[in-house]
Amino acid sequence: MLLNNYFFPDTAYQLLGFYKDNEVLYAVVQQPFVKATEKTDLTIVKKFMLKNGFINTRNDDYFNPELGIILEDLHDENVLTENGILQFIDTVFYLTDNFFKVNNKTSEK
Repeated sequence: MLLNNYFFPDTAYQLLGFYKDNEVLYAVVQQPFVKATEKTDLTIVKKFMLKNGFINTRNDDYFNPELGIILEDLHDENVLTENGILQFIDTVFYLTDNFFKVNNKTSEK
């Protein structure tokens, strides 16, 4: 949630609370409604991600080696275009070991 809110503040998640079902705890979140006004061009998504340091690894998945962040599932149902602006919903972030190394060195300074 934090990574999505940092990278994509226009579609930031809001934590509404928690729900427990069969001994499993779930977070209940909400995002602003996005109305797609045009079809999303995935080549524009790819260019946007490259400009921001993310390399396309396969299909709709990206990796930022400098930050150690993997961002997946950026297909045209999760990246909507509203009035010419890309809106990212339902993002899937993963942190690699490099993320913790980079951020640990930063906090030591």
